[in-house]
Amino acid sequence: MKLSILMLAACFTNGVPARAQSVLDPSVWEQSEKLGADIRGIKVLAQADRASRPESAALTLPFTPSVPFKIRTQMSGDMEFVSAIRAEEASGLHRNIFGSVDGRDYLRFFSDRIESIDMGSCGDSIGAVACVYGWNSSKMWLAKGYALLNIPQISRIGIVFHEARHTEDAHDNWPHALCPTPFKDESGNDVRGIFSGVLLAGKEGCDTTPFGAYGTGLVMLKNISKYCVNCTDKVRMDAGLYADDLLRRIIDPAAVKTIQDDLYR
Repeated sequence: MKLSILMLAACFTNGVPARAQSVLDPSVWEQSEKLGADIRGIKVLAQADRASRPESAALTLPFTPSVPFKIRTQMSGDMEFVSAIRAEEASGLHRNIFGSVDGRDYLRFFSDRIESIDMGSCGDSIGAVACVYGWNSSKMWLAKGYALLNIPQISRIGIVFHEARHTEDAHDNWPHALCPTPFKDESGNDVRGIFSGVLLAGKEGCDTTPFGAYGTGLVMLKNISKYCVNCTDKVRMDAGLYADDLLRRIIDPAAVKTIQDDLYR
C-alpha cells in the first residue's frame, strides 16, 4: 500500500496552479524576493565556512543506478547544504525529534531511516517530488519533479525530511489525517496547495500531532528560520514562510498549542 505521496498539491497551502516552469506566488514570497531570492529554488542558498565543517558531516547518499545524474546531483547538493547548517539554540520539539539544529544531527536522522533512494512515479503527477511506501519503508522514491519543480531549496529539503519521518514503522509510519471539510484559513478562504492551488478539504493532507511528518518538517524549518547562524536571510525567510504554512496542516488544537508554545511565543 502506498504510504505517502508528498505532492505539492498536498504539501503546501494558499498557492497557484502548478506548472513545470511556473514562478512562485508573489503574494506569499514577495518579501523573500526582495532579498534576492532565486525563484527556481535550485541553487544552494547558503554556504557555511567549508573549512569549519567536520568530515563527519559528510553523507554518501544510497542512490540506485536508476536515479538520473541531474536528480542525483541536485539531491546531493541539497544534503550538502543541510550538512552545513549550524545553530546555537534549538526548541524542545526539535531536540525531541532531531537533536540540535546541526547538519550532523540532520544527516544522522536521515541515514538512520533511509537505506536506498530510487526513482518512482509517486503518483505520476507533475507535483510529485518524493514518496515512501509502507511495504518498503526504508526506501525513498524520487519523482522527476525533484529536479524540475520551481520551489525553494529549503522547501524541497523539508519534503525530504517529511518523507524520512514516514519510514518509522514503530509509529505506524505516522499516517496523515483527513483535512476538515470545509477547510478554511484565518481569513475564511479555502486552504489550498501553496504552489498547486489544489483544495485540501477532505484530503489526507493534515496531521493531529506535532511529531508526525508535517510537524517534523515544520519543526525543522522553523528552527532553521529562528536559529541558523550561517544561513542567509533568504534561506531563513523561506524556511519561516514554509513552516508557517505547514502549521495549517496541524488540525488538533492541543497539537497546535504545543507547537505554538515551543516555536511561536
